[in-house]
Amino acid sequence: MDLDMNVNAPHSMGTTIIGVTYNGGVVLGADSRTSTGMYVANRASDKITQLTDNVYVCRSGSAADSQIVSDYVRYFLHQHTIQLGQPATVKVAANLIRLLSYNNKNMLQTGLIVGGWDKYEGGKIYGIPLGGTLVEQPFAIGGSGSSYLYGFFDQAWKEGMTKEEAEQLVVKAVSLAIARDGASGGVVRTVIINSDGVTRNFYPGDKLQLWHDELEPQNSLLDILNAPSPEPMNI
Repeated sequence: MDLDMNVNAPHSMGTTIIGVTYNGGVVLGADSRTSTGMYVANRASDKITQLTDNVYVCRSGSAADSQIVSDYVRYFLHQHTIQLGQPATVKVAANLIRLLSYNNKNMLQTGLIVGGWDKYEGGKIYGIPLGGTLVEQPFAIGGSGSSYLYGFFDQAWKEGMTKEEAEQLVVKAVSLAIARDGASGGVVRTVIINSDGVTRNFYPGDKLQLWHDELEPQNSLLDILNAPSPEPMNI
């Protein structure tokens, strides 16, 4: 059998990315799997990229496209901050990404979620999907794993959440997507942004909750092969 791993394919984030507002700021979250065809090129990549001190972006789709958009926007925002003498707002950062994505929509394959906090509007989340639309949302989800999460968020998200509730929701949602989506995996990273600054948290894959039909983490394939067979059912 010829199993073509397609290792020369462009790097794709695959991905589950999430942004959630809460009472006082925002929480961003993402998995860490980067794929090249069927091959996992990086199992611990960081998909939450800093744009300014108070604004971050979650990247999905083509790794190269999302990185170059982030680099351009970071450069423009740095100039913007110097000229104004104060930090750029979340809306300005999101609009810059929207401008680049829309003007290059025939060449770019990336969906982004911008989140941050500023003194004018507080915590804000903006979704910029393929094509360059800009949508302000109380929560945003993206990437291949997002299709498993829409119903969950309809049920689980609520206004006025605390910081702890929002982060727990994000970690739970990413772990649910990892359980179902083959292009999402690895670890869960979160970024909390509020008036006090930025907090980054890291959740290893072997510490995440296991969901239906998931296997326990093993150190070696031999651990699985040497495990005792289940007892036959007595009828």
